[in-house]
Amino acid sequence: MKTKKKSTMAICLTAILAFSPVASFAQATITFSGEAVALRAKALGISLDLSDTGPLAASGGNLSTSLASVNVLGLASADALKSTTSGSGTSSQSQSSVASLSLLGGLVTGDVVKSNTSATCSNGQAAVTGNAELVGLVAAGQSILVSNPNLAISLPGGISLIVNEQTSSPSGTSGSITVNALHVKGPSTDIVVASAQSGIICSPLIQ
Repeated sequence: MKTKKKSTMAICLTAILAFSPVASFAQATITFSGEAVALRAKALGISLDLSDTGPLAASGGNLSTSLASVNVLGLASADALKSTTSGSGTSSQSQSSVASLSLLGGLVTGDVVKSNTSATCSNGQAAVTGNAELVGLVAAGQSILVSNPNLAISLPGGISLIVNEQTSSPSGTSGSITVNALHVKGPSTDIVVASAQSGIICSPLIQ
């Protein structure tokens, strides 16, 4: 009889440990998202997505792509197009850049146009950051300095330019941010240069 009691106690103890909070803690995960595109353009029946990483897997990883140059007559030309996105640990990051940019026959030009975004988890809470880096940006003959987010500029021909366009949605345990270094819009025209998106969903159990 004593032997049976010890065996029963051992089984009960094992069951308690199996359903303890320690087991659920081990299941905690972080979900990532991200994508970067160097040049996205739609105009006059043309649709381009150049140097596009595609979406990052929810489990994370690393994606990168590059293109030496592009020249779509009258619409856009650029060199050194590069995009990367990654997710690991407690953060995701995305970057995109182009050099020697010219849009709409020289209406908008730039030596270097780049965007950066990141999303991180800390104590189960999400935080996002992003910025645009602009060197030698000129619009309709006027030099444009690095700006605060969402600077809107009106250009000839009904064209609008948004510099350092940012949208973000941090909310407790999840957050996402997209930065478009340049966004040109006009009649039948929509061009985005150096777009980077990063997102994350945190587990409350991750510290």
